[in-house]
Amino acid sequence: MVLDLAGRISDRYPDGVLLVGVLKGSVLFLADLMRQITVPVEIDFLAVTPFTPGAGRIRLMKDLDGDILGRDVVLVEDLVDTGLTVTYLRGELARRGPASVAIATLLDKRSRRILPVTLDFVGRDVPDVFVLGYGLDFAGRYRNLHGLWAADATELAIEPDLHLLDLYR
Repeated sequence: MVLDLAGRISDRYPDGVLLVGVLKGSVLFLADLMRQITVPVEIDFLAVTPFTPGAGRIRLMKDLDGDILGRDVVLVEDLVDTGLTVTYLRGELARRGPASVAIATLLDKRSRRILPVTLDFVGRDVPDVFVLGYGLDFAGRYRNLHGLWAADATELAIEPDLHLLDLYR
């Protein structure tokens, strides 16, 4: 999956590309992706307020370190669901004058989409399940799991360490 996405990104941007990772969830995916890209690649990061049900507001918590004016940029996300965050970030990046802004996501949860959004590079479509591992977390836990795991978010809210013994064997 990552190799395929990296190949498609390399083909689209033969002169090189800037990958912008959305912290913290995209870190593992971004690292694997950039190692497979076969054209010059640079990385930068930004962070937004953590998702809180009902909050309805997205704020930039960490901005890019560099200028993206005239650059081809691929925003790298771990998971796109409602489309709210990625729409906000695409607009924020676009107003800075890049040559282009594309979106790559490891997981696409279309069933939760509120805003229509075009995703340029999608690793895998997933149903409406809570996913852990490979950078995705619950309360900061489980990001380092190998692979992706479905979990019950309601059970995790009651007992965040519920799966520690099962998943770290």
